[in-house]
Amino acid sequence: MPEISVKDQLKKIIELQKIDAEIYELRARLKEKPVVLGELKERFEERRGTLVGLEEKLKAVQVQRREKELELKTREEEIAKANAHLFQIKTNKEYTAKIAEIEHIKADKSVIEEKILLAYDEGDQVSSAVEREKSAFAQEEKSYLAKKKEVEKEVKIIEDRIRVLESQHKQGVEGIDPEFLSRYERILKHKGGLAIVPLHGNTCGGCYMNVTAQQINAFKMNDQLVICEMCTRIIYIEDDM
Repeated sequence: MPEISVKDQLKKIIELQKIDAEIYELRARLKEKPVVLGELKERFEERRGTLVGLEEKLKAVQVQRREKELELKTREEEIAKANAHLFQIKTNKEYTAKIAEIEHIKADKSVIEEKILLAYDEGDQVSSAVEREKSAFAQEEKSYLAKKKEVEKEVKIIEDRIRVLESQHKQGVEGIDPEFLSRYERILKHKGGLAIVPLHGNTCGGCYMNVTAQQINAFKMNDQLVICEMCTRIIYIEDDM
């Protein structure tokens, strides 16, 4: 097999760079997707937490109301029992004491009744808030699931595209000198997916620093890889490719 010239290998590396640049860009997008999904889920769970909190509050209000209703029933029974006992009392002193006791129980009963009414009012308010939150939660859930499905679809498309590009990458490395390829891949890894750049006038297309006349002459010779002294990327002259 005839030896491939440095110029032809540069052409191969340039084409390889197009493939690898897209792979790097797609992998960066893939890394963002879990973050997006995490933010969506966090907002969804916050909405769920609000609903759960309101439902628990409603249960607590209902429990307290039932307790007060039982307490009210107890007071009513105490009043009935005390009233029945009045007919058995023989002295004015005992009668006066029993009446005072009944009035005290009635006062407690009145306070309990007021608390029950307040509990009903609070229950109605919380119940309305629960219904509103259920509606909002249903919308949030619908939106979350739709966005989640959309993101998962995007992830699959990106992963499928990466697999195609990786296959193209394997084909693209054929015929490239192992030493050249190794250097290219090291630069690619450390320079964010951009390993080979064109010369713009007398500046590097990667870091935009001036390139020496000696290096420019080396480009034109096309007999070796020329590396930018500042950013260490491979440089080539577009007109020569």
